[in-house]
Amino acid sequence: MIPPADTLLRYNPPVLVSRRQEEAPPGARPLKDTPPAQPQELLNAILPPREWEEENLRWVQEVSSVPSTRQDVVHLQEELDLRLQRRQARETGLCPVRRELYTQCFDELIREVTINCAERGLLLLRVRDEIQLTIAAYQTLYESSIAFGMRKALQAEQGKSDLEKRIAELEEEKQELERQVSEEKAKCEDIEKRENERRQVEEKKHDEEVQFLRQMNHQLKDQLESITAQNK
Repeated sequence: MIPPADTLLRYNPPVLVSRRQEEAPPGARPLKDTPPAQPQELLNAILPPREWEEENLRWVQEVSSVPSTRQDVVHLQEELDLRLQRRQARETGLCPVRRELYTQCFDELIREVTINCAERGLLLLRVRDEIQLTIAAYQTLYESSIAFGMRKALQAEQGKSDLEKRIAELEEEKQELERQVSEEKAKCEDIEKRENERRQVEEKKHDEEVQFLRQMNHQLKDQLESITAQNK
């Protein structure tokens, strides 16, 4: 393990812990409704000490029990603004960096209030835990909405693919129907052409027959007139 990162929460200097002390590290005492007798024990229960290993040695660092002055609070505000700017935290929207720094600042305020009034510190602890639960619930809701949006997007994409496939099928069907219409139209034109040719042939034949009958009628008429004239 590596030493913990720098934080806005004020800590005491780290202390080397022996192997015998490792079995019962500081801060292992559970938090109860009645505050512990010693302020440091209460702070350890509210804000557990940090522990890490370095070169096979275990170090423990407890939060500081030294009261803060007005100047310390002003410095805390300045340090918060500086780190927000240095780490390029976003001013709006979800930002894990901004959330981390404000959480550290809130823990430091809990430490400062607890030293002066344990009951206020415990109440602020409840407020902090409730805020963290609310944020966790909103984060879960956000992640669920993201997953829901992704599913809807995939469904929409799948639906789009299905529609595009259906459109392609309809286009092919349209082209096939247009081809059939063209074939039927060509057949109709061919039938109409053959029928016109047949009708022209029939009309010509009919005209020839009519002309022939007219000639025959004229010849018969002449013959009849000739016979009648001879009988007179």
